[in-house]
Amino acid sequence: MSKDELCWTPATELAALIRKKKVSPVEVVEAVLARIEAVNPTINAFVTVTADEARRRARAAERTLARRSATLGPLHGVPFSVKDLVITKGVRTTFGTPLYRDNVPAEDAPMVERLQAAGAIMLGKTNTPTMGWIGATHNLIFGVTRNPWNPERTPGGSSGGASAAAAAGLGPLHVGTDGGGSIRIPASCAGIFGHKPSYGRIPTYPPSGAWSLSHIGPMTRTVADAALMMNVCAGPDERDQYSLPAERVDYVKALGGSLRGLRVAWTDDLGFAEAVDPEVAAVCARAAKVFARLGCRVETVAPRWPSPKEPWEQIFCGGIAARLAPYLDRRDEIEPGLLAIVETALKNPPTRYVQAWFDRLAWWQHPRALFERYDLLLTPTIACAPFRCGLDNPTAIAGRSVSAYAWIPFTFPFNLTGQPAASVPAGFTKDGLPVGLQIVGRRFDDAGVLRAAAAFERAQPWTARRPS
Repeated sequence: MSKDELCWTPATELAALIRKKKVSPVEVVEAVLARIEAVNPTINAFVTVTADEARRRARAAERTLARRSATLGPLHGVPFSVKDLVITKGVRTTFGTPLYRDNVPAEDAPMVERLQAAGAIMLGKTNTPTMGWIGATHNLIFGVTRNPWNPERTPGGSSGGASAAAAAGLGPLHVGTDGGGSIRIPASCAGIFGHKPSYGRIPTYPPSGAWSLSHIGPMTRTVADAALMMNVCAGPDERDQYSLPAERVDYVKALGGSLRGLRVAWTDDLGFAEAVDPEVAAVCARAAKVFARLGCRVETVAPRWPSPKEPWEQIFCGGIAARLAPYLDRRDEIEPGLLAIVETALKNPPTRYVQAWFDRLAWWQHPRALFERYDLLLTPTIACAPFRCGLDNPTAIAGRSVSAYAWIPFTFPFNLTGQPAASVPAGFTKDGLPVGLQIVGRRFDDAGVLRAAAAFERAQPWTARRPS
């Protein structure tokens, strides 16, 4: 297998090839590091590359393979990356801001710890906007991350470094986080798979500013790779008091189940979208019809839910504002758009934040009622195609002016509810930009969402098409 093909090989296959000694961990790591060196200067996906440590671990993994009766983890020798919002022991973690330019954590986040315990080899950290504040990826310390499909467009965010890396073949496994769509948005923009697990399914530590909204999860090119990461990473951790009890499920084995008879709702407007690009809606509507061919009972619905944007913004932006408040004497190190949000949030009375929590809890009754009738909900992942690099948000969709965060009306609601939700590549616009379809499941039904995504992938495969 050529070096280039090693870079595009799924983790499920790499792990098997390494186990059978058909390729070595050193070969795999060297191939991906060489591709990072060649491609990353254009797209700026990685902001820190731990090449020396990765090579050291790859050599150690190779020595382990040479030992008889060695116990190998399920990801032995497979490379992965970590978003720069997620702490990594001994490796700089900046949270996308000059304020933490020299921050070197003394411990790993649980997901990083578990991936390494399973034998995976970290290659480095991927770019993020400051504390994940927007759905694009640029910051004052590392600059702009670009979309491999079109370098003038954003790969989404806030896990945009991870999505760009996955789409460009810079390793098979990537760790992302999601407080309002930050796994699903970039998965849609970059034409990859991203799964936001149920809240607490994979432990988060330390807590982020938007801790009650924040999920951590896999970003990959295939559903099976994400399921493999779930197998390794899901389960409780005492550092996260909201982490869920372990499920007795093998997420990889669960991918093969049938969808026949499932009740599936499709909509391109939950009731409060300011605008949805007609081309994006059309691509997703065609993708939703695939589920009918898979044996599902698919119905178009018009929920007419009230918007939960106010409580989400108060909780999300209020949390980030509280984290940045001690640094307001260093305003030149905070993006202007973010600084405005911080200053506004800090003027709010405490009761407004508390009221946002009441509103959040009350809003759950709307999706609860829908999921009493349906097993899955399908929507566009985002309301538009990837927009130009450097913008915090698109200013218009389909010729209509829109407010900030108006382009993500399908993602942030399910951070408020904590439900599992994934983005699958649904197709492309006429300009060759990726479009994602969101699959939302019932509370705690990660296996069901992953099974649905895998069935869609089998019916409409996407990995053969790669950025040029």
